[in-house]
Amino acid sequence: MSATVTAEKAAPPAPTRSRRMSLPRVLLLLSGALLALCAVRVITGADNITGSSQIAAALSLAVPIGLAGLGGLWAERAGVVNIGLEGMMILGTFFGAWAGYQWGPWTGVVVGVLAGAIGGLVHAVATVSFGVDHIISGVAINILALGATSYLAKRWFEPLSHLGASPKQSPAVDDLPSFTVPGLSDGLKSLESHHWFLVSDVAGILGGLVTNVSALTALTVLLVVGSYFVLWRTPFGLRLRSCGENPLAAESLGVNVYLYKYAAVATSGALAGLGGVFLAMVRSHIYNEGQTGGRGYIGLAAMIFGNWRPGGLAAGAGLFGYSDALQLRNGGTTVHALLLLIAVVLVLLAVWKIYRKSYLTGAVSAGFAVLVLVWYFMTDTVPNEMVGATPYVVTLLVMALAAQKLRMPKYNNKPYRKGQAG
Repeated sequence: MSATVTAEKAAPPAPTRSRRMSLPRVLLLLSGALLALCAVRVITGADNITGSSQIAAALSLAVPIGLAGLGGLWAERAGVVNIGLEGMMILGTFFGAWAGYQWGPWTGVVVGVLAGAIGGLVHAVATVSFGVDHIISGVAINILALGATSYLAKRWFEPLSHLGASPKQSPAVDDLPSFTVPGLSDGLKSLESHHWFLVSDVAGILGGLVTNVSALTALTVLLVVGSYFVLWRTPFGLRLRSCGENPLAAESLGVNVYLYKYAAVATSGALAGLGGVFLAMVRSHIYNEGQTGGRGYIGLAAMIFGNWRPGGLAAGAGLFGYSDALQLRNGGTTVHALLLLIAVVLVLLAVWKIYRKSYLTGAVSAGFAVLVLVWYFMTDTVPNEMVGATPYVVTLLVMALAAQKLRMPKYNNKPYRKGQAG
């Protein structure tokens, strides 16, 4: 007796949706955000929302956050968590200003970057070579950097009081070059002054991006674009990212995992150091103790918000820079106007969550929307103390909303030894 066995064809796997945002979706989101800002400006009369001065301040404040986040991206793509970005930024501020007042601003830039890179190498030695927990090593670097610069400031800057220095402050450093696009800046300023819907808003945003732009800002833009091409379009970048995803497989293909991790963490420290240099030599022209203000941690939040990709990181840094700049430009009134926008976003989020049958999250979002609306209609401004806390509140909100769609490199913060992984 013969039996026939029929094998059922395996059903094709269901297509999976890509987590990456396509260009049309990104443009649609940006257009929607711009129209919402325009509407809020017209309704509330808060012209600072899209004013060129607000955008210029936001760009200046976004640069050090973006550089810190870019440093975190390089390290974490190789599988090393760099909590020490704050300390590396501190090293950049101190040594950049110290060298800058003696030998000129560009020498200060180079020395500040090298100081950050040395901090990165110390982190690499601890985590890659000796297997120290990444978080512990990063926190230790933050503490050591703060202590070392405080000690050296007293030794090096206190004797220079005749130059305006003090135990917590360096002498003034000469300006780095900046540029304004001739003709275009004045034309955009004229359009902005008419306060037309959308047209003046676009003019204000573009005007803030082409007026009195520091050379380090332009360099930062090149570094973000260059990081994307190096990490995603070159064999070097592919090998480096493989060290963060599966170092054992990378090792089996001949990749020197230790070398790539060291290169990534040193680059991470150098970028954070450059962010510190920007704070000391562009934002204030001096070193001041505590001037980083937690921007290394906010840079990490921007990197996570951007899902470990340069484009998303840049968007996150811009958001945090914008929120940080609010306190510099009539912040109480501007933040009060933005409460209306926050309420609308929460309502849309509630509708979306309820549509996706996530009723609890939708109800919570709707509840917060009602509270924000009550706050908006019952007040005329926001206290200055709350305006100063805006960047940190935005950080918490963004991390809470974005946390469910994030994917970090697989072997992030995991120990690696040659011949074995995990």
